[in-house]
This record gives sequence, C-alpha cells and structure tokens, in this order.
Amino acid sequence: MTATAPEPAGMNPGESAAALARQAQMKATLQAYVDRINAGDAAGVAALFAPGAVIEDPIGSPLKTGADIPAWFADTVAFGTRIEPVAPIRGSHGDEALLVFEVTFTPPGGTRMRIRSADACTFDEAGRITSLRAFWGPADIEPA
Repeated sequence: MTATAPEPAGMNPGESAAALARQAQMKATLQAYVDRINAGDAAGVAALFAPGAVIEDPIGSPLKTGADIPAWFADTVAFGTRIEPVAPIRGSHGDEALLVFEVTFTPPGGTRMRIRSADACTFDEAGRITSLRAFWGPADIEPA
C-alpha cells in the first residue's frame, strides 16, 4: 500500500498537482530573487517583476512602480546587499508566497546595517511578482 498525501482542504481531486506546481513556481521565483540580489544582478532581479508590479518596502512608504523598480534594485546591489533567509520560503493555496529573511547592506556614507524583514509577494500566471510588501519597522533595523 502506497501512502499518498490528502488533498488540501478546499481543493477538488486533481487540483493538488496544479497547486503544488504553482507553489513550486512561486518559491522558485523568490529563491531567484535571493540569488540574484546576492549575485549583484540588478537587471535579473527586476526581470522577476511583472509589468505594472508594485513594491511597498517598507509598508507605509511610497510605492515603487515602473521605472522605479530597476532603479530601486540598482541601488540595492550598489549598497552591497546580501539576503539570508531565516526560514523556508512559504507558499500558499493562492497566488502568494512569503520570504522571511535578514538583509544586510551599507547605505552611502553609512555603516553596515541589518534589517529583519518578511516580504509578502503576489504572482501572475507566468510566475512573475506583481506585488511585494515588506514587513519591517524601525525596531527591526540594527547595525550589522
């Protein structure tokens, strides 16, 4: 007898394979986000975002859209940014996934800093990020 995983709650038989594939796609995009930032590949990071994507990093700050996004990531890599996930990337039963991490960077003229963050992202059917909302506040920033 072969054990099989039960269908996730709220799913019809057969939907779980598609849901698992979708979850894997979202997780792969977020892993590519980490890898490309750590490699200093600003253009590669920006390519993970769908046209019309919106970044709110941190939540409550002005939105970044359109041409703001490649410029944002050019600054990100210029600051020597490194991302270290502190938990496995989390999927969902929908079109969202979550990356929990620590990010270190050196702002111009400043000292190396660390932010503890969680990025909640939504994705389009092609697996591109359509929104990124970064959860971190003033108490989550410290010298690295």
